[in-house]
Amino acid sequence: MTPYDYAVIAFYFVYILAVSWFFRRFVSNVSDYFRGGGKALWWMVGGSAFMVQFSAWTFTGAASKAYSDGWPIVMIYIGNIIGFVCNALYFAPRYRQMRVVTFVEAVRARFGRGNEHVFTWLQLPMGILQAGIWLNSLGIFFSAVFGVDLTLTIIATGAVVLFMSLISGSWGVLAGDFVQMLVLMPVCIVVTVLALMRVGGLGSFLSQLPPQHLALSQLSTSNFFGMWAIAMVLKQFVSTNNLTDASRYLCVKDGRHARWAGFLGGALFIVGIFIWFIPPMVGRILHPDLHAQFPGLRNPAEGSFIAVARDVLPVGMMGLFVSGMFASTISAMDAGLNRNAGVFIKNFYQPVLRPLATDRQLLKAGKFTTFVMGIVVIFVAWRFSQLQTISLFGLTVRFSALVITPFAIPLVWGVLVKNTPPWSGWSTVLVGFCSSLVATYVLTPDAAADYFHVAPLAASSREYWEQAIATFLNIIVGTAWFFGTRFFWTRSPADYKARVEKFFAGMHRRIDSAEEEGVANDARQSKFIGWMCVVYGSFVGALALIPNPAIGRLAFLFCGGLVGGIGLLLLAASRKPAAT
Repeated sequence: MTPYDYAVIAFYFVYILAVSWFFRRFVSNVSDYFRGGGKALWWMVGGSAFMVQFSAWTFTGAASKAYSDGWPIVMIYIGNIIGFVCNALYFAPRYRQMRVVTFVEAVRARFGRGNEHVFTWLQLPMGILQAGIWLNSLGIFFSAVFGVDLTLTIIATGAVVLFMSLISGSWGVLAGDFVQMLVLMPVCIVVTVLALMRVGGLGSFLSQLPPQHLALSQLSTSNFFGMWAIAMVLKQFVSTNNLTDASRYLCVKDGRHARWAGFLGGALFIVGIFIWFIPPMVGRILHPDLHAQFPGLRNPAEGSFIAVARDVLPVGMMGLFVSGMFASTISAMDAGLNRNAGVFIKNFYQPVLRPLATDRQLLKAGKFTTFVMGIVVIFVAWRFSQLQTISLFGLTVRFSALVITPFAIPLVWGVLVKNTPPWSGWSTVLVGFCSSLVATYVLTPDAAADYFHVAPLAASSREYWEQAIATFLNIIVGTAWFFGTRFFWTRSPADYKARVEKFFAGMHRRIDSAEEEGVANDARQSKFIGWMCVVYGSFVGALALIPNPAIGRLAFLFCGGLVGGIGLLLLAASRKPAAT
């Protein structure tokens, strides 16, 4: 990268820290710190929900799959699209209408206090591990590709995330995620357009690509791929619609804004499918062997996106793309860190250790908890970086299939099915973890190869089987167990039945934001974010002055104009009188 690129990255980090510093003014109590006071607007929450759903893994592990195998990777993101549409149509408004600060409070209202403790102490380590995986994937990639020290990358990025979450809580997370989405998407569009131009256009791209990369026949001809494709769609549906992810909608003003936020997230993923995976497939044409370019990567295909970006981006824009990669991981991490701290404070510290604590005391404790958890995440990411036997793609997807899915199953069905006993929640998770052990140690790829007579299995086929069987087994067994517990509903205590009825009644009762949350700050949100976008858009537009060919200058003007234009629209919206 050039000095221009490094200057752009430095500006990005200063800018995103400034966003968090400005939004600290929005925090005055625990509700503001952990869920934006329930006043955030749909476009901010939708952009944040979109950014939280993926990380730099999209440009490394997922890109390597597109480089090696072509279109199959999009099945994960189609699952995200379906998940967000289901958010908008059903789950998101009802999650907001639960009227809680953390998702574990909803677990307590639905299943009882015993489940609150179980899900609290499962969520905390799981959230830390997941954030560590995201930070590790970013650190390994930048260390290998740019020669940056691995430990330094992990510490520096983790410190930025920690500062954002610590200073301004969920407001800083939401605002930062929205602005970072505006940084990331235009640059990816530019990479895709210039990459297609480099290989002669869309028609030439399709003709030069290995035929198997776009062959739908892989669904039936590739061992276990069809099974894997269905499993990934189901896994992402569960991932985006369980109570754990309710936190993204707890911040929004009301059910209507929650619905719009869900639709926005789905629309952005539709665009993402094209702008994230065409470049690595172009890389397959331009760089059929990436070993020489990325000798430090265990799987050189993980550098396919960055290889194409290097080829096509004008001077200075590589810094914007790298900033976007940082942004995708920062967004996922800061949201997870803020959510975990909220769960600890509201579901353990306050009810168990300090039931009489004031709001100010809880806010201080929340910031201290955020700091400690941030340090732990950085340490976990560094420890993950010592693993040498599994790809970023495999590590991320297997963790989700074996750990996240069993945890999420009762948190999906629990808001759809009413008549289950209190122990249906934690027992479904326990059964799911047992099925994960069966999938790992009994239903192995070798056992599948022997049973289906398809030995020897290619590495991709082994991966398909491991991820698919874990997902299917957990969903089928967990769902069967949860529904089976309905036979014990009649034996449940009368007070528990009354609480469940109250929970479902509240979940379907619309929110009056002015009455329940107080005076809105819509104009203030739009004004702050609008000026942030204008400032960043102006900066990006000014980069057109860097010596570049005309197409390069136009690329900067496009990105800067898009960001700045959205900022002007938000400023205009902030001047309109509030709707009655």
